[in-house]
Amino acid sequence: MGHVDEQSTPKTDRDGAPAPEPIRWFGTSWVEHGTDYWLRRVAVALGALIATVAGAFLLRFAVQGVQMSDAGSLVDALLIGGIAVCSAMAGLRNWKILTEGRQSLSGWTADRSLGAVWAIGFVGALAAYFLRSLVEAPGEGLQRAVHDQATATWERRRSARNGRSGGKKRRS
Repeated sequence: MGHVDEQSTPKTDRDGAPAPEPIRWFGTSWVEHGTDYWLRRVAVALGALIATVAGAFLLRFAVQGVQMSDAGSLVDALLIGGIAVCSAMAGLRNWKILTEGRQSLSGWTADRSLGAVWAIGFVGALAAYFLRSLVEAPGEGLQRAVHDQATATWERRRSARNGRSGGKKRRS
């Protein structure tokens, strides 16, 4: 079974104009930026911040558990360094996804074999989500660009159709 590209079959509203794609947690409220949008922005930012802090505490307890085992300062330093590197990598990857889209991933950011790195670095990914939610709904800029381009194309086609006089010529 093949993968269907969502871009190839855009959704349309009643008059045939391209409909905006919903964003997780925001639906299509990102288009108009109404009260509902701002409430969701605050809720998402707070939720991401709480999840980031909770994840950091979880990792802190894990590190303390290793430190209590008296494995040595080298092991402790390697563990903390590894978590920091994984968090930075996961944060950069998530930021790129939120600003440029998943299709923009290349090199190490697209490498599926680094799944353990993304899992260990979940705090970095959550922090990137939180920081992006302070600027816009995460993924909004990307969705807005796609929607604006589709709308502009639709407007050009509609005005070209409306500008024709008489339609098709008949053959005699």
